Amino acid sequence: MSPETAATAAYIVAALLTVMSLAGLSRHETARNGVVYGIAGMTVALVATVVLAAGSLEAGAVALLVAGFVIGGGIGLWRARVVEMTGMPELIALLHSFVGLAAVLVGWNGYLEVEALGAAQTTVAPELLGIHSVEVGVGVFIGAVTFTGSIVAYGKLSGRMKSRPLTLPGKNALNLGALVAFAGLTVAFVVTPSLGVMIAITAVALVLGWHLVASIGGGDMPVVVSMLNSYSGWAAAASGFLLDNTLLIVTGALVGSSGAYLSYVMCQAMNRSFLSVIAGGFGVESGTAAAVEGEHREVGAEEVAEMLREASSVVITPGYGMAVAQAQYPVADLTRRLRDKGVEVRFGIHPVAGRLPGHMNVLLAEAKVPYDIVLEMDEINDDLASTSVVLVIGANDTVNPAAMEDPGSPIAGMPVLRVWEAKNVVVFKRSMAVGYAGVQNPLFFRENTSMIFGDAKNRVEDIVAAL
Repeated sequence: MSPETAATAAYIVAALLTVMSLAGLSRHETARNGVVYGIAGMTVALVATVVLAAGSLEAGAVALLVAGFVIGGGIGLWRARVVEMTGMPELIALLHSFVGLAAVLVGWNGYLEVEALGAAQTTVAPELLGIHSVEVGVGVFIGAVTFTGSIVAYGKLSGRMKSRPLTLPGKNALNLGALVAFAGLTVAFVVTPSLGVMIAITAVALVLGWHLVASIGGGDMPVVVSMLNSYSGWAAAASGFLLDNTLLIVTGALVGSSGAYLSYVMCQAMNRSFLSVIAGGFGVESGTAAAVEGEHREVGAEEVAEMLREASSVVITPGYGMAVAQAQYPVADLTRRLRDKGVEVRFGIHPVAGRLPGHMNVLLAEAKVPYDIVLEMDEINDDLASTSVVLVIGANDTVNPAAMEDPGSPIAGMPVLRVWEAKNVVVFKRSMAVGYAGVQNPLFFRENTSMIFGDAKNRVEDIVAAL
C-alpha cells in the first residue's frame, strides 16, 4: 500500500470519527465519548499527515513538520490544563482565530505557488486556474474575517475590550460595501491575478471581520462564539479545497454546518434574526431603556435558609457569576441537601447563560448535578409561577423582565426565564451593577425579590451551613 493510499484511508477513518464526535457531543450522557472520538480522529489525521509527508518531503521538512506538531501540541496541552472554566469562552474564541489565520496563510501559499508564478510554471491545468483563483480569494476572505472577528470576540469576552456594541454611522452600508468590494476584487483576481489584489482582498476581509463582531453587544456574545465556530469550519473547508485534502473539506463542512445550525437555534431562542447575526447587525441598542426606580431588599444567609426550609419546590437559574465564583460545587451540595429533605430542586438554563453555548451545563455536570434535573428554559418557564423559591445565582440579563416589558430595552424581545412569577426570588450578586449587556434589571426591585450580596460560592456555603 502506497503512503497516499494509506493516508486517504486514514482520512476516511478520521472523518467518520469526527461524525461520531459530533453525535456524541449532542447529549450530556455521551459527551465524554464524543470528546474521545474527536481526539482520536485528530490523532489519526495528524499521524497520517506525517506519514504522507515522510514519503514525499525531504528529511528537514519532515522534521520541521514534526517540531510544529510537538510545540503546538505542548502549548495546547498546557493551556487546556491551566485554563479555568470561566476563561473557556475567550480561549475558544482565540482558537477560532488560529483556524482563520491558518486559512489565510494557506490561501497566500496557494497564490505564491500558482498565480504568482504564472500558468507556464505551475502544475495546475490552464482550464482550472480560474477555479483555483476563486478558491484562493474565498479561502483568504473567510479566514481573515474569522481571524479578526475572533480576536475581537476574545477581547470582549476577556474584558480587554468594552462589551458595548460599536455603532459607526452607516455600519450596515459599510458591511455591505465590504462584501461588494470583495466580490469585485475576486472577479478582478480571477481575470488578472496580482499581488495588489490579494493584499486588497485580505485587508477588506480583516476590517470586515473586526467591524462585524465589534458591532455586536456583550449580551449576544454566546451566539457570536457559535457563529465564529461555524466560520472557522468553512475556513478549514476552504483550505481543504486549496490543499486537495478530503479530510479538511469533510470536517470543515461538518463544523461549519453544525455551528451555523447551533447559531440558528440560539437565535430562535433569543428572538434574533439569523441573517442579522451573519451581518453583524444585532445586539445594537435600538432605543432608550426605561429608567428603573425603587429600593432593593437585602437578606442574609439565615433568611434564605429559612425560605428554603419552608419551600416545596426550588428552581436554580445560574449565570456567568456562578462560573466566576466557582460556586457550582456548593450549589450541587445545596441541591443534594434540599432533595434529601424532600424538596423538589431543578435548574433552569437559558440558551445563552454564561458566555458560551452549554457553559452552565458543563459546570453543573462537573459538580455531579444529575442531568435529569437540569432543564432548558422552555421546559421550566411554565413551572416558575408555581415555584416556592427561585435562586438566581450570577445571572442577570437572562432573567431581566425588561426584555418582555420595555420595548426600548436593548434586549427587548429576547425570551427570558420568568423568575419573577415565583413566590420568592433570591438574587446572588456582588453588587447592584448592570449585567454584561449593560442593561439595568427591574427584577431587583420587585416586592418578591431579595438580594444577597457577596461572592456566590461563600454565600451558598453560608446557606448550607445555616440549613
